Amino acid sequence: MSQLPDYLPEAVLRFNDLALDALPGPGDDSLESAHRYCSHLARRHYENFIVVSPFLPTALRRHFYHVYAYCRWSDDLADETGDTGLSLELLDWWDAELQACYENELRHPVFIALRETIDRFEIPIAPFRDLLTAFRQDQVVTRYRTYGDVLEYCRYSANPVGRLVLYLCGYRDRERQLLSDATCTALQLANFWQDVRVDLEKGRIYLPLEDLDRYQYTEEDLKAGVVDERFRGLMSYQVNRTRELFDEGLGLCGMVDARVGLDIELFNRCGSALLDQIERRRFDVLSRRPTLSSARKAGLFLKYALKRLWIR
Repeated sequence: MSQLPDYLPEAVLRFNDLALDALPGPGDDSLESAHRYCSHLARRHYENFIVVSPFLPTALRRHFYHVYAYCRWSDDLADETGDTGLSLELLDWWDAELQACYENELRHPVFIALRETIDRFEIPIAPFRDLLTAFRQDQVVTRYRTYGDVLEYCRYSANPVGRLVLYLCGYRDRERQLLSDATCTALQLANFWQDVRVDLEKGRIYLPLEDLDRYQYTEEDLKAGVVDERFRGLMSYQVNRTRELFDEGLGLCGMVDARVGLDIELFNRCGSALLDQIERRRFDVLSRRPTLSSARKAGLFLKYALKRLWIR
């Protein structure tokens, strides 16, 4: 894009993944143009579970695209600058745009589209703002003393996504929200255990420091890539309590629309399968990043696609 719209800070020119070339042209603030941009952005980043879910009711896809676009912008503003001060500045700008959206002062196409979704489903500002809290925290917090501290981070980084999904599906009660929180927290934790090495290279450690102490394993051991019985015990402990959260979260599947329940079960099972993979590798997540094989992914997809055929 040769020239930025006047509502964008100049610093966002560096964000190639945000498809800036697809932004509506100057003066085009129509809802449909904003929606087309969100849809384009979502399809461009098809790896996100919200976007690719094969069981999502068609009528909801438009609104999932809007929510995804908000999350995508938030994520890139936080992670793609390489400059903590600039990231925090951009997140403050994005937060101000969010507040303006709730005051019906719409400038950015993501918020033009998101306002339609907010109005239709009566979504409060809290889950959107909570995500920004997590992104800000990542700029300044790189270690977590206790497991409770990690769970508190997940409250902002992961749980709001599940709650947004519930709002879009028409559910607002506390019981369903807490079950959703269990699955979302478990997915976030599984990602942490998968990416111990990746996060370490970014200067972040999400393994609770109290647990390193419990297993007499040090941060220096971690940086040296030491995989011994201490480390295996440490990782086994994390995997086991993450499984408990996945098991708890499965209770939501029977409390929502069957198609949505399939989505929840699929991603719950995928997260559990990732834990299985970590366990099969004897908890060595340092020498090579554990992932699900294409065959395993295809098998899970086929299983739930066949279930979907029976849902009318």
